[in-house]
Amino acid sequence: MGLSIDRSSFTEDEYQKAGARLRENLYALEALLQRPGFGVGDSSLGAELEMSIIGPEAEALPLNREILAEFLDPHLTLELDRFNLEYNLSPVAAAGTPFRAMELELTDALDKLRGIAGKFDGRIVPIGILPTLTMDHLQSGWMTELPRYQALAAGIRRMRRESIHISIDGEDPLETDFDSVAVEGANTSFQVHLRINPDRFAACYNAAQLVTPLALAVAANSPFALGHSLWDETRIALFKQAVDTRRHRHQWRRMARVPFGHGWVRKGALELFAESCHLYPILMPIFADTDDMAVVREGGVPELAELRLMQGTIWNWNRPVYDAADGGHLRIEFRALPSGPTPIDMMANAAFLVGLTMGLSHTVDSLLPAFPFRYADFNFYRAAQSSMNAELIWPTLHETSPREVNAAELCREMLTVADEGLAEIGVAEEERKSLLGLVRDRLDSKMTPARWQREMVRNMGEIPRDVALQNLVEEYVAKISTGRPVTEW
Repeated sequence: MGLSIDRSSFTEDEYQKAGARLRENLYALEALLQRPGFGVGDSSLGAELEMSIIGPEAEALPLNREILAEFLDPHLTLELDRFNLEYNLSPVAAAGTPFRAMELELTDALDKLRGIAGKFDGRIVPIGILPTLTMDHLQSGWMTELPRYQALAAGIRRMRRESIHISIDGEDPLETDFDSVAVEGANTSFQVHLRINPDRFAACYNAAQLVTPLALAVAANSPFALGHSLWDETRIALFKQAVDTRRHRHQWRRMARVPFGHGWVRKGALELFAESCHLYPILMPIFADTDDMAVVREGGVPELAELRLMQGTIWNWNRPVYDAADGGHLRIEFRALPSGPTPIDMMANAAFLVGLTMGLSHTVDSLLPAFPFRYADFNFYRAAQSSMNAELIWPTLHETSPREVNAAELCREMLTVADEGLAEIGVAEEERKSLLGLVRDRLDSKMTPARWQREMVRNMGEIPRDVALQNLVEEYVAKISTGRPVTEW
């Protein structure tokens, strides 16, 4: 986040000062974006994998500190709950075989992590939501003891002033309450970063918003939570509710801190950062003593630490990122893809989403008048609920817009667009063919990770749900150990 967080309680004066610093950051960013050549460079990719730790009975195991102490790799970090870890992949140039490079690094890291976890009778599982989680695993006592997470929890309590209520429909609806933000730790994702030149940011971001439901439809991997059969990608609903700072008794409600978006971007990245500054209360009023405007005036690249911290407490499913590294640049962080199952599956998901984003970015402006933003929002949640079975809507310029179309059918139509987008940023033909071929295999077999999980449980017959889910996790772990994509399971 760019700032050290060493406490969880703050004064009202600190909130005021942090707010002023945040607005100064925004002015500095505006000036920086007007600098000729700022952020211009070749496309690059990066990613972060969140994962769960389980024990001998497939139960959540609170071992993240022990594993981190043994692993000694700066790419590995602690996550919100003690059964979570995150591995940050090295950035790679988009040209050539970037997904193969990330796959190899991720495979090596997972192998090493599994070896270390095994010393403690633990195992590493990349999965959207661990099916064997219970209510006890998601209480405040299971949170990682870091000031950053304590401050986050305190900030949400300060605004919400009531328990966290979770309500998700599905085959077996879930309705329950939690005492803290620890419930958010149930959600693990594979977050992909794509560097975007500032003059292309609006078109690429709008394209990402339009196509994210398609990638989510083929990638879904979270059909079970707390013993309930819910959405194919339940993580989307659970995450939004887990860190919601809004109080429901208000006649009007602020925007959720996990938004899909507030509308199409009109000009560029600045308006997205401005939304963060103006629409959301500050959770953690930590601030630096640097003069970012002076840095810009002197031709430097400011850290904008307060703005980066603020962005870290607003979890857009596609999040704009400012980074002072490499002369300063902008990225889109794609946050909707779930963790797992295997590295090759995750690379196929990422390639499909990145390819669709770039492939549609050149024509997206012509489509937006035929597709109000609320339709994109509709698609996102329908895809999370039903994945490839979802009935989506899609813009058309040849008849009254939108048209209704099945998600799997639409994904198949868009494979060529994804290939063109990957080619544009220099991804080698062989890699494009291989990864998009895996997406096509899912469409042909009608098999997503979520559907595989559901079929496994269904085939177990009439046994207690907790036993079925334990068996499911064991079979899932066995399958991912082969490294083979889910369509070959």
